[in-house]
Amino acid sequence: MFYKTPDLKQVKDMFKKVYLVLVLGATLACSAKPAKIIKVDGVKNIQPDEQQSIVCKTIATLISKYNYKKVELNDSISVVIYNRYLKTMDESHNYFMASDILDFDKYKTVLDDDAKTGNLNDAFYIFNVYQKRYIERMTYSISQLDNNFDFSKSDNFTYDRDNLPYVSSVAEMNKLWTERVKYDMLNLKLAGNDVAKSKDLLKKRYENLLSQANKLNNQDVFQVFMDAFTESIDPHTSYFNPANAANFNIDMSRQLEGIGAGLNIENEFVIIKSLTAGGPAEKSKQVNVDDRIVGVAQGPGGEFQNVVGWRIDNAIALIRGKKGTIVRLELLPKGQSVGSKPKIVELTREKIILKDESAKKEIRTYNQNGKIVKIGVISVPAFYIDFNDYKSGNPNYKSTTHDVKLLIDSLKQQGVDGIVMDMRQNGGGSLLEAVDLTGLFIKTGPVVQVRNPNNEIEVDKDEDPSVAYSGPLAILVDRFSASATEIFSGAIQDYGRGIILGTQTYGKGSVQNAIDLDRVIPPSMLERAAALVGKDKKSVKVSTGSQSVFGQLNLTIAKFYRITGNSTQHKGVTPDITFPSVIPMEKYGEDTEPSAMPFDIIAKSDYTKVGDFTSVLPQLTKLHDARMATSPNYKFMLEDIAEGKKHEAEKSVTLNEQKLKDQRDSDEKKQFDENNQRRVAMGLQPLKKGQTRQRGEDLDFLKREAGQILTDYITLDNKFSSTTLPAGN
Repeated sequence: MFYKTPDLKQVKDMFKKVYLVLVLGATLACSAKPAKIIKVDGVKNIQPDEQQSIVCKTIATLISKYNYKKVELNDSISVVIYNRYLKTMDESHNYFMASDILDFDKYKTVLDDDAKTGNLNDAFYIFNVYQKRYIERMTYSISQLDNNFDFSKSDNFTYDRDNLPYVSSVAEMNKLWTERVKYDMLNLKLAGNDVAKSKDLLKKRYENLLSQANKLNNQDVFQVFMDAFTESIDPHTSYFNPANAANFNIDMSRQLEGIGAGLNIENEFVIIKSLTAGGPAEKSKQVNVDDRIVGVAQGPGGEFQNVVGWRIDNAIALIRGKKGTIVRLELLPKGQSVGSKPKIVELTREKIILKDESAKKEIRTYNQNGKIVKIGVISVPAFYIDFNDYKSGNPNYKSTTHDVKLLIDSLKQQGVDGIVMDMRQNGGGSLLEAVDLTGLFIKTGPVVQVRNPNNEIEVDKDEDPSVAYSGPLAILVDRFSASATEIFSGAIQDYGRGIILGTQTYGKGSVQNAIDLDRVIPPSMLERAAALVGKDKKSVKVSTGSQSVFGQLNLTIAKFYRITGNSTQHKGVTPDITFPSVIPMEKYGEDTEPSAMPFDIIAKSDYTKVGDFTSVLPQLTKLHDARMATSPNYKFMLEDIAEGKKHEAEKSVTLNEQKLKDQRDSDEKKQFDENNQRRVAMGLQPLKKGQTRQRGEDLDFLKREAGQILTDYITLDNKFSSTTLPAGN
């Protein structure tokens, strides 16, 4: 993704007209007849609330007026929303009956009107039918565990049914799910479990799925529908409910405010699974891994809320909160019985830096004809930034650029001869960071062009003349390198500053603005909605210390272009030296998205190249190809790609025990042998059966090859030379 740092004044100005539309909408709603709620027999019937109606209507207004694509909400879009909504719930046609789809047909062309008016009853009715079918299937699966299965028959289980019609009868659906239960049983049997244990394990699994289904709430349903709605407009406009908005912003900043503990759910208990070194929980010496949290209270005197049986996201929302505030936990230490008296621990929340998810470095050594070459590798997982610290003027705000600058300084002190920036799997992030990171490698100049819906073009430049690193540089990308990564790698390529290696990137060329809906929706809207049902404001506005009330909209507001004028939309960035893609290109990428914007070109920026690899690339490619021609790892990678395509085409699996066992044994032996051949090819000892590889061993063949290509470049005679950057920096 690619996000522009939100400007509060801009947002407020942008939505002055929206306030009027929303207030008028609320006035009309007060006199309108409420939409009819359709009940579904056999389920608890999850219902939308007033907040969600307001949010839906607001988002429909914002998308209609301010989305870059300026898409009109009409019957055509409604059909797209409808199809995406059904696909999200039941892509493989395992739950809905054909009769359900026939019943839903009347909603195909009304969901656009529902979104504009904030009527969520139709969408929730469809979901409640899905919930009913899901519970029926889990209940039926449990009932099948009393049967004995014959695994000597030559029958099959078709697990991929997305291109098959919906099931038309209960008998046909039961047959499908009997096969599914049989397959689950066979899996456990092949894993070494006897029949009794397999049935017990499956019963617990299905009961847990039932329990999770019964914990779904209206925020879950609303999120599913809003995903279908926004993705029908464009792939990157998206709504985050309050819990998901909090997680999104943690991901963007690579830090959070809380106690520094990783949590999970086990047997209805919130379990502490990890502690962050130096975090409040770890420093207290009173909290340990595998302790169970049974209660949470806010402040030194707040009332405890029992969280046993809660969903993990709801419990986390209570435990997180602003830095400096107090949270108290009721803990059952590991080993104590459920009936024991819990101990109370008081913790003061702090800012927790997620170091494991930040940029990291390593040094790789290459022997090139007797010459030792040291290559620094910096892995960058995302373009993150702490927006709050940045806006407050803190010069030490957490960001990708700040972290990478420190890593570069360290690598220079260690005497590296070149640097590879590993940007694989980097889906992007902050626009500001894409510009600033590029600025570490060039003096000054334009980095990206941004065009808004009025066709006005803004050129974002690096204006800091300092250069963190001017030596040999390569950027390693793959199909999941997207957005801000494409701006960075594209700019490095356009300036002739570094060599781009890997596969064609994702092709996301749009810019989103993250909008806190709490700042957009007038408080009076909530009061008006609450009055409709005779509720007071507090009963509608439920919030915790770590979450917003209305959530967040990431709205596509612009399209970005390289300084050459080319969009990265659809086409992405084409590497200078291409590697085969282990990620299916035909399945993932902007060009696979039906609602994606097209590729286009605008005028180029005024910039001066600092280097040109044209003359050296043929030599580097020739050396790379020669290595690949005799490389076992390259051969195995091509085989893996072919094997992946083969499995991708498979739709069913045998339920014959001997056939499946033989197939898996053969696959396992082949994988074991090939892994050992890979290890030997990379100078590692082969493993014995049952032996696991040592922690820290690196079998990343492509990263090693990227360093080798940069080593080739460093040792060639006709090198890249810069007339702009200071030498030896």
